[in-house]
Amino acid sequence: MANSPARPYALPMRRTTDLSGIVAMMAATAAFVVGDSFMKLVTEDLPPFEVIFLRGIAASLACGLLVALRGEWAAVPQAFHIRAVLRATGETLSLLCYIVALARMPIADVIAIVQTAPLMVLVGAALFLRERIGPARVALALVGFAGALMVAQPGAAGLSSAALLAFGAAVLVAARDLVGRDIPTSIPVSVVIWTTVMMGMLVGGAMSLAFETWVPPAPRHLGLLVLAGLFVALGHVLLLLAYRLGRIARVAPFFYSFALWAVVASVLVWGEVPNAVALTGIGLIVGSGIAILLIDTRRGRPVELTEAL
Repeated sequence: MANSPARPYALPMRRTTDLSGIVAMMAATAAFVVGDSFMKLVTEDLPPFEVIFLRGIAASLACGLLVALRGEWAAVPQAFHIRAVLRATGETLSLLCYIVALARMPIADVIAIVQTAPLMVLVGAALFLRERIGPARVALALVGFAGALMVAQPGAAGLSSAALLAFGAAVLVAARDLVGRDIPTSIPVSVVIWTTVMMGMLVGGAMSLAFETWVPPAPRHLGLLVLAGLFVALGHVLLLLAYRLGRIARVAPFFYSFALWAVVASVLVWGEVPNAVALTGIGLIVGSGIAILLIDTRRGRPVELTEAL
């Protein structure tokens, strides 16, 4: 995973236009959703932790290639900085929650709930870092959380276990990003990405051995997981490009195109159309997130966004 998009590391490339950055951002979110769709397809036949492990192999190889291409192998030992380790731990735990939720819920619903993570970062910064967030941002955060509940649609018995896992993933993503704020800028983002996916692979393998019965993957499964790993790496590269090519204030709102691509994937791949309540909730999450970004931009605050799982 990359460091916070509020402080992206730039690829060695000349700045061009905001439009280029916006296109790269939308392509990045689409790549992440495609990768998640491949994973969800495989979880229909294989246990979720096994899927994390197998995808992790492909993602680790792809991200390792990224480190090699950027000539940053010498920086790998720096990834053991305590902040980087804590961030990777939060990322890994969030991934465990996310993949189980993804196996049990429509992809559009899971991604919409996890997109409340930036709102949780806002609340966490106020509670634990004593940052002033203001009444407008508080109100917008509450709107976003209300939208998440509309997506989850709890019944008489409360939230489903899958929805709780999706919310758990969002909380852990927010914790990851709060911890990741203080990662030394001397650690290249490609190294942070690579070591994080390596940890996810190892923990996924350990969880699979401990709690699952191994199911031999068919060539189809392996092919889909290789593609999932490649699309994860591609998404990170495009995310870096997006913030290199365009201004953060112009590019960041298009991070929420995640929700659009998730709905498209849900309809095209599984024939699942979110109901009116869920669609309204998705709209509230996206709208509140973009509104907070616009407020922060006008007031000169750093842009707060999470990254993809």
